[in-house]
Amino acid sequence: MAIEAGDFRTGLTVIVDGDPWVVLDFQHVKPGKGAAILKTKMKNLKTGSTQERNFNASTKFDAATIEKKKAQFSYVADGTYYFMDMETYDTYELTEEHIGFNKYFIIDGMEVMLMFFEGTLLDVSVPEKVELTIAQTDPAIKGAPSTQTKDAVTETGLSLRVPQFIEEGERIVVYTTDGKYAGRA
Repeated sequence: MAIEAGDFRTGLTVIVDGDPWVVLDFQHVKPGKGAAILKTKMKNLKTGSTQERNFNASTKFDAATIEKKKAQFSYVADGTYYFMDMETYDTYELTEEHIGFNKYFIIDGMEVMLMFFEGTLLDVSVPEKVELTIAQTDPAIKGAPSTQTKDAVTETGLSLRVPQFIEEGERIVVYTTDGKYAGRA
């Protein structure tokens, strides 16, 4: 099925130059002269690399058929993440480089979706929000405004800004798209 660049949406997977790519972000731009263009931020699902690319809004692409399987994160060893298929008990592995930013949101026993293209494991998809524990942060400053934030580090090593009232050991909810604080768990 052909998809025009003008119909892009976040999370759409298309074939570009023979590889499957997922659209991370996009913006329609209409210059003063000429046809509209689409500025995109895309991730190559085979290599894990992210690129910003521009397309004519009428450019057509083939849809990439991505098969998804539910799996459970088992463990990480020597920079390799191991997942177990919940139905067949098959084990799959991905390198830390391939998982990229998602490594900050994967915790023991978590259920994730493994993404396959033509039978090859490409990537892991995590939920939109995850609960993490604060491993390190400074104590709250007395009298500080409630809108003021401070630095914190989660159990997975993610560094982020949290409100003053958050303390070490507390569970918080974090957006997996950008790693920002969403609220208390």
